[in-house]
Amino acid sequence: MRALGADSNIADDIVQDTFLEILRRPLKQYSDSATASYLRRVAHNLFISRCRREGRMTVTEHAEKFESAWMRWAGFESGGRVIDALEECVGRLTERARLALRLRYAEEASRERIAKALEITEHGAKNLLQRAKGQLRECVQGKITDDPANNR
Repeated sequence: MRALGADSNIADDIVQDTFLEILRRPLKQYSDSATASYLRRVAHNLFISRCRREGRMTVTEHAEKFESAWMRWAGFESGGRVIDALEECVGRLTERARLALRLRYAEEASRERIAKALEITEHGAKNLLQRAKGQLRECVQGKITDDPANNR
């Protein structure tokens, strides 16, 4: 916030408001970097909203360059890269694995429900989910390291 021009008091207020926002709408923890990126984005949006409300929003001739530098520094671009990698990696999973993951994480289904939907045992559903998550983890990590040999 300080890099965006907030004085120390406003920066402190924005940090507190950011955590209040998380209390209102709980956050699912995927990784430390994703959480940090999300918190920075919430704080950034709160600061911009505050400036607009107070009529202190001014656009400079270099606003786009500053925003781009901020995004690189704050890690937003890498977050987008991870999401893109995840989407591609999900596409590489089998249909069964995608269905199991969708049921578990989008619909918050129990292993019992997943097992019934896939006509397998609960233990089979657990194993399928573990393998799918492991494949996603490896695939995404390979893609974000920018090493072509790791792009599985």
